[in-house]
Amino acid sequence: MRPWVEEVTFPVLVDREHVLSELYAISNVPTVVWIDEEDRIVRPNAVAFGTDMFKDFTGVEAAPHMELVRRWVTGGEVPAYDGTVGDLSEAEVLARLHFRIAAHLRRRGDDAGARRHFAEAGRLAPYDWTIRRAALPLTGGDPFGQEFFTMYEEWQAAGSPYHGLPATRTS
Repeated sequence: MRPWVEEVTFPVLVDREHVLSELYAISNVPTVVWIDEEDRIVRPNAVAFGTDMFKDFTGVEAAPHMELVRRWVTGGEVPAYDGTVGDLSEAEVLARLHFRIAAHLRRRGDDAGARRHFAEAGRLAPYDWTIRRAALPLTGGDPFGQEFFTMYEEWQAAGSPYHGLPATRTS
């Protein structure tokens, strides 16, 4: 992460253990959570980008979300939402436990054990990017390679399931 955040002037969190993704049912990256000066979450996880780098791929423009951020910062306006983002299913919770075990085994040098648990996590939560895509570089895969694009197509075919607010779009 360091090369991408060297010029960034705000705090950046790298959650290697995926604790926040478990606590807040985050199943995609990038995900944006609005946190105020009192450390309160004022808007839960949502798909958002700071630039249009991925616009052609995702269809999500940065400008609508950035305008909402500007309104919040300058005037305290927080967009309405229904207050829920959906809990993880039992299978998704179990998948995240398998992911944790896999990451632990990999750190200990047990690549075979890690692969088994990464595979089980992916089977239990096939559309959870914090599991499937995060496992790619840990198992020798390319998180920007063909396997990722195949996963993305499967995810789209399943209706693009996501725990969080949808991307902000222009009206």
